[in-house]
Amino acid sequence: MSTSSTSSTSSTATATTIITVTVIGLGPMGRAMAAAHLDAGHQVTVWNRSAGKDAELVARGARRAGTAAEAVAASALTVLSLIDVDAMYPSLAGVDLTGRTLVNLSSDVPEKAREAAAWVRARGAAYLTGGVNVPPSGIGQEGSTAFVSGPEEVYAAHRATLDVLAATDYRGADPGHAQLYYQLNMIMFWTAMTGFHQAVAVARANGLSAADILPYASYTTDSMRGFLGFYAPRVDAGNHGGDVDRLAMCAASVEHILRTAADSGVDTRILAAHADLFRRGVEAGFGDDSSSRLIGLLGEPVTAGR
Repeated sequence: MSTSSTSSTSSTATATTIITVTVIGLGPMGRAMAAAHLDAGHQVTVWNRSAGKDAELVARGARRAGTAAEAVAASALTVLSLIDVDAMYPSLAGVDLTGRTLVNLSSDVPEKAREAAAWVRARGAAYLTGGVNVPPSGIGQEGSTAFVSGPEEVYAAHRATLDVLAATDYRGADPGHAQLYYQLNMIMFWTAMTGFHQAVAVARANGLSAADILPYASYTTDSMRGFLGFYAPRVDAGNHGGDVDRLAMCAASVEHILRTAADSGVDTRILAAHADLFRRGVEAGFGDDSSSRLIGLLGEPVTAGR
């Protein structure tokens, strides 16, 4: 009797600790997320608009939902990993969302995240926005992070489950803020990667390979941490003094970059736009100031003829 009661109590406790999660959208990122939840021992339901992407997950124990409605009904928490926020609407059209929580980890702009949150709330569900700062291979790995925003109580209720994917960094109640922080990171990431691609193009035109310049590219990238740490407090304090760098000298350096690329016979359009920005800074009278003065020019709206 005692043994039976202990066993029953144990079974009940085990049952109540099982975490159920639905993942909608099974591209590389969505599959990585579903796999991470399976690794954590969660009960996972998956659904994708096109068939055939869930075979490996189902073989590992995930439950295949026949419809989006069935997928959402299977779990209190649904994670969306779609190409963008707009893809959510046809995927969830007509689905009863009442009482559910949706976490949209699809990349998009802040305003669309806010519109999506209102759409979901109007249908009786809670909504969090997220921006994942790693590729699919980083999901579930130590050091991976993701921005999350939305109602704090909703985040608190599901934080442990979301941290299985990546350590979450809560950015406040505004559902657009997670996407804002994410897109700020992407501005820096993609411009840096484009810079690398441009450098490789110039290197190849001069008989060098990506492997040849990799050690130097890595050194330059690593050194950026120091530059960012130095300039950020000065910028916030409004200190654009030319005691460390002068915009006129920086502009000359950018012109040398542009000329090197042109002499190498490669596409110079990105570098030309860069050089144009520096020229405008000098023409605006900031030649003796720091290159950080360019932040002011970049903060201005684009006008006709510019």
